[in-house]
Amino acid sequence: MYLRQGTFSHLPPLTDAEIGGQVRYALLNNWPVSIEYTDDPHPRNVYWEMWGLPLFDLDEPDGVLAELDLCRNTFPQHYIRVNAYDASYGRQTTALSFLVQRPPSEPGFLLTRAESDDRRQQYGWQPYATGSPAGRRYGA
Repeated sequence: MYLRQGTFSHLPPLTDAEIGGQVRYALLNNWPVSIEYTDDPHPRNVYWEMWGLPLFDLDEPDGVLAELDLCRNTFPQHYIRVNAYDASYGRQTTALSFLVQRPPSEPGFLLTRAESDDRRQQYGWQPYATGSPAGRRYGA
């Protein structure tokens, strides 16, 4: 099972050249870029850990790719994504977000069901990975 979050999530994993092309597109549109990582990819977990500060004053994707390599080396078993922000609306608006790394094994989600008043069914989901402590959810 693959986690489907962000742009390009239904495509095969992006190569570094393709990631660089998307970062270049963001920078040409004056969208600052940031890198985030997590080991809890729950769909409602929109706030991942930020790798460093947003990269506001870059003109070329090489700086982003260098930071991305550092993040990958530090967190080889985590999900990593790149975000690009469009400030033209006067607030932080995500213009582009895509995954650049997944753990080798993605265990998926547990669907939970509970009865509510008037026999209504309420559904939820929980990542199987969160059964392990943070930092050890996808192996060592």
